[in-house]
Amino acid sequence: MPLIFGTCDGAAADPLRIRLVAAGAAVVTVGAGLGLRAVAAGSVAKYGADALYTVLLVALVVLVAPRVTPLTAAACALAASWGVEFLQLSEVPAELSQRSAVARLVLGSTFNPPDLFWYAVGAAAGWSVHSAVRSFPSRRRAGRG
Repeated sequence: MPLIFGTCDGAAADPLRIRLVAAGAAVVTVGAGLGLRAVAAGSVAKYGADALYTVLLVALVVLVAPRVTPLTAAACALAASWGVEFLQLSEVPAELSQRSAVARLVLGSTFNPPDLFWYAVGAAAGWSVHSAVRSFPSRRRAGRG
């Protein structure tokens, strides 16, 4: 049973190891997004990038809070992705996007309802990977370190 909601107890894994894996996952996810944009176009590139955006957020949540459970990390990333998407119903992201390439990458500019689904796909993928990585025992706990 978790000591704090959304976290695992102290026996789960080494936080440094988790952070290193999360940082690596973030770098790989950014690379995958750039690669996808380089080789694909249209809906595949757009919606694939949406899913990868949320996968990246899952990795960043785990990087900041290494003891977070996969479900909590995915839920936080999904909430942030949806929050940014709904923010696009206002004029703020569009105005910021005109002034900054970084704002355009992070905030987008226009609301698109199908994006909400693809963010959920990304959250599910991030949850799945995080769950799988957590199931691998560390070398020290497995008696090999």
